[in-house]
Amino acid sequence: MSPAPARPDKRQHIVETAYRLFKRGGFHATGIDRIIAEADVAKMTMYRNFPSKDGLIVEVLDDRARRFERQLDQLAEQAGTPGQKIGTIFDWYARWFRSPDFHGCLFAHALAEFGDPAHPAFQAVAAQKNGLRRRMARILAGIMPGERAESTAVVLLMLIEGATLLAEMGQGDEAIGNARATALRLIATPDTQP
Repeated sequence: MSPAPARPDKRQHIVETAYRLFKRGGFHATGIDRIIAEADVAKMTMYRNFPSKDGLIVEVLDDRARRFERQLDQLAEQAGTPGQKIGTIFDWYARWFRSPDFHGCLFAHALAEFGDPAHPAFQAVAAQKNGLRRRMARILAGIMPGERAESTAVVLLMLIEGATLLAEMGQGDEAIGNARATALRLIATPDTQP
């Protein structure tokens, strides 16, 4: 009989510790022993909850994606028009770029380290990025035809990803400001194809 998993709060503590270490040091460079030491848990507790490092990495990425989705859901409730809803997404990024917690996009870093499309981390990254694209396409479907909403959402995602890279280079405010302005111009001119 296998031992029961640790309490949810212990499991979440491991995930949060791993998140903090992965975002600063990378996935490959951060070993399980370091996570165990930083989380102050027994090896048995770690392996009972996460039998593999890949499983922990995916859980960290999924947890981060869920938190991001909840934050965007809350912001969407406050915004009225599709343009305002899209604007709040860019505003979220502007705040994130200025936060002391900003160390670049964890998902982009995971993609750089796990480039094989069959790897579970790659799939977690694709799910998060595609989720953001679908969210923006759903918002845009309220003001433009479906195919156009889809293609515009792809362009908006590219603007966000480019701004995130520039923010890592210390140009976050200018990058997200320009990206937001471009996004809102795209939305305001429905006759122009992206």
